[in-house]
Amino acid sequence: MAKADGTIINTNVKQKDPNEALVIAVTTRAIFSLEEEHELFLTKGKEEFVRHQQANQDKPLEQGTAFPFIQAVQYVNQKLLERNPEEKRLFDVIVLSNNSPESGVRIVNSAKQYGLEISKFCFVSDEDSTQYLKSHNVKLFLSADRTDVCNALRRGVSAALIFQQEVQAPNTQLRVVFDGDAVLFSDETERVFQEKGLEGAVEYEKRMEAVPMGEGPLKAFAMHLGKMHQKFSQENSPIRTYLVTARSGRDMGIRAIKTLREWGLAIDEAFFMDGAPKGPILSKIQPHIFFDDGLHHIQGAQDVGIPSAWVPCDC
Repeated sequence: MAKADGTIINTNVKQKDPNEALVIAVTTRAIFSLEEEHELFLTKGKEEFVRHQQANQDKPLEQGTAFPFIQAVQYVNQKLLERNPEEKRLFDVIVLSNNSPESGVRIVNSAKQYGLEISKFCFVSDEDSTQYLKSHNVKLFLSADRTDVCNALRRGVSAALIFQQEVQAPNTQLRVVFDGDAVLFSDETERVFQEKGLEGAVEYEKRMEAVPMGEGPLKAFAMHLGKMHQKFSQENSPIRTYLVTARSGRDMGIRAIKTLREWGLAIDEAFFMDGAPKGPILSKIQPHIFFDDGLHHIQGAQDVGIPSAWVPCDC
């Protein structure tokens, strides 16, 4: 239903407990391919954009970069409910859009035609729609707009920038890959590396080996995902998590592992790449999403068709 002001639409999806659910917010340009429509908005203005969306409201939008990730999230919900029909800790997906409500019908119709279980559609004609993230208890925000992502990170919400790309990802087991420094962990060692080079960073890690690293911008989301993961045995889990870091395992891996242990965050597989390209291992993993703060790693992942999400550290 729509509220009186027409800005929030609830679909027929089973309502989830916001205090228990792992809420993911995606923008329309993250989940659907709207590059042509966005260009129309930029060049011809809002009125022409709205006319175009209304004229094509029954024509499904093409799938965007985050689409396979949302499908995999639904698969996890399915398995959770098969295990326990009363399960409360489920994924809850909402769409947050800067579009006006009158142009939103096509978005809702596209989600329905693809069978996506979106609980809420929020059409916010506002320059900063991220102000509503905390009120929806959002744990992860994916957007194709860098300003939105930076605003969300400043508000303390795990967030990443989605680039429109061709993707090929499995549509069953949810596979999520995290980078280490400045993503799961803080950027403290990265700053030492920039100031004192590799030798200084290695020396720093040895000295700080017993001290857990600080929290990175995606730590909170990873912890919530980990709690959901723990509901299943490792052999039958619909979730698999990975750490793929440029760190050397010999010189800088121990502190990372000890930090994860201290947090109580179990990662299924960890790859310490010692500066080697991440593309080949990501191609083998075939994740639904790969989070990294390095644009060169994002580009390498995109080159092999991996859905990638950039976590900017210079907001």
